[in-house]
Amino acid sequence: MSNDAITQLVAACAGVFGLAAFVALVTVPVVSSYERVWERLVAGLLSLWVLAALVGVGVIAGAAVIYYWPKLF
Repeated sequence: MSNDAITQLVAACAGVFGLAAFVALVTVPVVSSYERVWERLVAGLLSLWVLAALVGVGVIAGAAVIYYWPKLF
């Protein structure tokens, strides 16, 4: 395996495990805490909003590291 293939495999596994952890630790408890169907749908959509915010913060932090890396080291 090449270095690029290993990097892609690690990134894919991290994404899958991270998504599984988010679903298990955030989405399932949020959705199961309501009884009505529409409340469960709204809670699921709001948890997706939280996921999008977390991904956005991660992308911004990663972009900042990439941008400032040559200046720091």
